[in-house]
Amino acid sequence: MLSTITKAATNFCEHQIRKPYSLSDEMPKMRMFIASINILENNNTHKVYVAAPTELLQTLCEIFLFEDDCDEETLKDMLLEMTNMIVGSAKVIAQEENGAKKFDIRTPVFLDINDFNYPYDSEVNISIGDTNILVAIKENDAA
Repeated sequence: MLSTITKAATNFCEHQIRKPYSLSDEMPKMRMFIASINILENNNTHKVYVAAPTELLQTLCEIFLFEDDCDEETLKDMLLEMTNMIVGSAKVIAQEENGAKKFDIRTPVFLDINDFNYPYDSEVNISIGDTNILVAIKENDAA
């Protein structure tokens, strides 16, 4: 699951925001806007977390909304939109690569602005210049 979502997130960097990136498995220690979205696959719920710092979300607002000084609510909305774009793309990638494999996604939920301290099984940090996107997954999450 993480590899499919990572591919979708790197596609987001390449095609939607056209920014160079690098991958690492190092968990960043910084204040980030954090969202989650549930993926339902074969009666299992996987919780996907997407987190980003203010700087990246502001850059996304400049790219998509042509706004260069967004308030906190707009930054939250941009995080939810980015989460939807990445996980929605992952759903399409999974269907194209695995044929019959299918999963359903729910609506993303804003969680917090804080250091990332949620339980997870795997994660990837996508560095984009001096900023980043964190994607983490809690497999078979009953909540």
